[in-house]
Amino acid sequence: MNGISVLIIAYNESENIVGAIESVRFAEEIVVVDNCSNDNTVEIAEQNGAIVFRTDDNLGYSQAKKFGLEKCNYSWVLWLDADERASLELAEEISNIIKNGEVDSSIAGFYIHRKSFFVRKWMKHCGWGNEKVLRLFRKNCAQISDDLVHESIIIAGQTRTLSNPILHYTAPDFITFFQKQMKYASLSAQQMISQNKSIGLGKIFFNPLATFFKIYFVKLGFLDGLEGFFLSVIQSTYVFAKYVQAYYIKKKMASKNRKEI
Repeated sequence: MNGISVLIIAYNESENIVGAIESVRFAEEIVVVDNCSNDNTVEIAEQNGAIVFRTDDNLGYSQAKKFGLEKCNYSWVLWLDADERASLELAEEISNIIKNGEVDSSIAGFYIHRKSFFVRKWMKHCGWGNEKVLRLFRKNCAQISDDLVHESIIIAGQTRTLSNPILHYTAPDFITFFQKQMKYASLSAQQMISQNKSIGLGKIFFNPLATFFKIYFVKLGFLDGLEGFFLSVIQSTYVFAKYVQAYYIKKKMASKNRKEI
């Protein structure tokens, strides 16, 4: 059917889900896939008009999005994370383009600028300032990648870029953001093992330092003040945790294989 479905994947997002839903009221339907939350995310989403599907098991980010995409009933899909908001300008822009039939038939998707906040501060640097994400797409032209973390949309067709941003409120405080990054590090480590990527002590030592240097100096993180420094440290710690965990997973697998011989 012609129109727009919004797809939101949620896990324990009771504090965020209302804001996400309210920002996309222009859509014909709002689909929320609840990935085994143990708070009242489901009840809140349903009370605010979303169509909610619950998964029996925690599917992981990629599989949850694939599941949700199948549940969307309209020809265009806007993927929004629970900690994101469509700006008022973006909502109007999408409505004008999609609902008023202003999009060319050759266009399969749209990139959207993302304005990200770290501990409530807009980060203009650190690699976050010029970020664009593919979030609005024709359902029949899109596939979800199989990545365990930082999954992406694979589009068959041409793309364009919209003018107005998604607002991304990554975390209300330092600890919440740090915990989220450690969760991503664990998933990334598993993905590195599944892809048989090389993991050595040199990378464990060098890559976190290189990450900090790139974000703080090359990407001008120092211009974002203390928050730029803190973000650079957390991101380099994420890289360190990812490699250390992958190293020990690989070591455990090697030990198990030796015992089986």
